[in-house]
Amino acid sequence: MDNELIPNRGNYKKLLSYQKTDVIYQITYYFCHKFLTRGDRTVDQMIQAARSGKQNIIEGCAASSTSAKTEIKLIDVAKASLKELLEDYEDYLKTRGIKQWDKGSVEFEAMRKLGIEHNDPQFFMQLIETRPAGTIANMCIILINQADYLLYRQLKKLSADFIANGGFSERMSALRRKNRGY
Repeated sequence: MDNELIPNRGNYKKLLSYQKTDVIYQITYYFCHKFLTRGDRTVDQMIQAARSGKQNIIEGCAASSTSAKTEIKLIDVAKASLKELLEDYEDYLKTRGIKQWDKGSVEFEAMRKLGIEHNDPQFFMQLIETRPAGTIANMCIILINQADYLLYRQLKKLSADFIANGGFSERMSALRRKNRGY
């Protein structure tokens, strides 16, 4: 344990989970405004789910210095929001008779590789400008699954860190004991 009561946990923008959810949000915003009908409640739902996925990572990281519980809870909320968004994209494909890419297909594996290699929203925004709605939905499904996996790993690490090091209250007590010479 270090001697800081409130440690600086670093920059959330460096987290792969945040970067991936930023890409998902930007693609979703574009997708909804280009391919869904204005006034359709799904537009707001999808954009808010994508935004929640991203923003809850930010809020969780901001709370991490004083509340491991809040950080873990908000990262889990981000994960849940992305699951909701995933279902919306899958519903979009199903209701329009568009095939979802099968794992192992050429398209799936090519997009999976791009999702692993790139986290830059500009890269994906240039890519989707020339793609039809079904392709973009399939691309986003893969990115959401990748973000879900990253958030799962992040939650496991946060849980392990909490078990090993405790939280804010434990740091407070340990620093007080150390300061008193106990």
